[in-house]
Amino acid sequence: MDKDKLFQKFVVFTTAVHQIASDMTKDVRTEALTPVQYKILEYIAVSQPVTLSEISDCMHMSMPNTSRELRKLNEKQLCEKVTDAEDRRKTSIRLSKEGEALMSEAFQRIEAQFVQRLGTVSNEELKEIERALDILQSKVFY
Repeated sequence: MDKDKLFQKFVVFTTAVHQIASDMTKDVRTEALTPVQYKILEYIAVSQPVTLSEISDCMHMSMPNTSRELRKLNEKQLCEKVTDAEDRRKTSIRLSKEGEALMSEAFQRIEAQFVQRLGTVSNEELKEIERALDILQSKVFY
């Protein structure tokens, strides 16, 4: 297997993933949220509880900027800080009930678009897609 060609396919694939993710989420964000705030909520939703530094690293943002955006999300009552009971110096961030509801609605709308895209895919192809996603998750996106 030519690893250079494989890498080129990977670049094309990841670019397409970013484009599809952008297309699928542009209509689910509310006017009350900036695109950055939505992406932070999305990350928290799938990874919670998370730390400030994990969000900062994932979003490629400075800690002060991440902290500012989290403060805004907290003011909108969409996320909350939780202090570790055993080590009060440690805090994590999770979605509030309002944040959970918002992201649940967003994911339902994204899922509807996803199902629509899969409209003509056979059951056999669905199994292949699932297997491919499992392999990518375990070997590349771990």
